[in-house]
This record gives sequence, C-alpha cells and structure tokens, in this order.
Amino acid sequence: MQENLSELLDAARNVAKKGGQQTLEYFRKSIKVEHKEDESPVTIADRMAEEVMRTEIADHFPEHGILGEELGHTNPDHQVKWILDPIDGTISYIHGVPLYTTLVGITIDNKPAAGVIYAPALDEMCDGAVGHGSYFNGEACSARNTRNFEEATLLTTDLTHIQQYGYEPHFYELHNRCRYYRTWGDAYGHMMIATGRADIMLDPVLNIWDAAALLPVVSESGAVFTGLNGEHRIDAGNAVSATAALHPQVISLINNQK
Repeated sequence: MQENLSELLDAARNVAKKGGQQTLEYFRKSIKVEHKEDESPVTIADRMAEEVMRTEIADHFPEHGILGEELGHTNPDHQVKWILDPIDGTISYIHGVPLYTTLVGITIDNKPAAGVIYAPALDEMCDGAVGHGSYFNGEACSARNTRNFEEATLLTTDLTHIQQYGYEPHFYELHNRCRYYRTWGDAYGHMMIATGRADIMLDPVLNIWDAAALLPVVSESGAVFTGLNGEHRIDAGNAVSATAALHPQVISLINNQK
C-alpha cells in the first residue's frame, strides 16, 4: 500500500495541476454563471477542468473509480476512487479572488488515503497521504501547536451557512474567544491549518468532493479533521480542522451547546 500510495499521490498532484491550469484560462474573464438546484454557482470552467482531470486519470488508471462534483460517477465499485472538485470556492473564482482551489482526493476501500489541495492562481499546492506526511510546495509542513482559543485564529467561509445550519451560537462563542477571525475559507482555509497559518477552520456544510482531499492533508500535518460530531469521516456533511489541542475543545463546545 505504501508504494501504491506514493505513486497515486504523484499522479494526484499532476491531476490537480492540470485541472487547476485549465481553470486559469477563464479566471478573471467574463463567463456565464449558472446555478444548480441548491443555488450554488457553476461555470464552464468547473466542467472543463473536471473533464481534463478525468481524462488524465483515465489515461493512467482506466479501471479506477471517479466521483466528480460536476460529472458524477465512473466505475463506482472499484476499490480505488478519485474524488474531484475542479473549483472549490466558485464564488471566489467568479469574483476574481485567487483563494479558490482544485481538489483531488483518493480513497482505497472507501477510506481516505491521499489528497491534494491546489490553488492555481497562487500556484500553491498542499498534499498528503496516509503515513507520508503533508507537504506545501514540495516542503514538509505541519500545523501549529496552538493550545488556547485566546491565541487562535478562527476561519470560516461565510456567515450565511453558519446561520442556515444552526451553528450561530457556537460560532460566536468561538469568535469571541479567539484572537482573530477571517473568512479565508473553503478548502484554502483547511490548507491554512495544515500549513501552520491558522488554527481552526469551521465548515457547517461540506460535500464529499469538498472533504475527500482535506482529511489526509490536514491529518498528516499533525492537525485534526473531523465532522462536527467528532467522527473522522469525509461524508459527515460538515467539518472542522483544528490544531491537535484545540480540536477536542471545539468539538466539545459545539456538541455541549447544541
């Protein structure tokens, strides 16, 4: 499995890079924005990037499964599955903000095994695989060891979902106790935890294609990624990434109050 993972992670980096480069062809250009049934935005850039990523995977691992946000399932029963989000942070993307990312997660027997978070407009890549550590632009990276809320930087994507999903009291308790708060969100916020640039990233709603890349990267950095119920899953529907010391405190705060 170790040799396999190393090969798969190398391939995942390449898939993320190619998909991300495709998004740059439309970045900060006038493109049509459509809305899905859940009112989330989508563009031609999302779809074309996922097509590029799928082609790259199929060329090298034609038997592997693929689940993408825009184009659905391929080979759903294979033990190795690639889970893709071509543009995580489409709202940032359509506004020309460079903090969107291209995500590649790999599961083996439905267990998260490797992940890549790539910010194409910044050319920043953070990746990790189980037992291999986390890396930022090719250099080993690690989370901070912040232990107290009073020293912590809290991140989230926006307040709308905090309110919509009923986490407003928990969020404001964290907000009031933490030193700093910013909306450096979506997957980029989780990458900031893994690279030691922030301490807590709260995500009240998260799809599996948002989460699959995040768990291996964050966990291998020494931080902790779980659903808001504390379970180490990519299908919980929400998530928090935090330093090892702060994570249980966040989970306790959220679940004791709810």
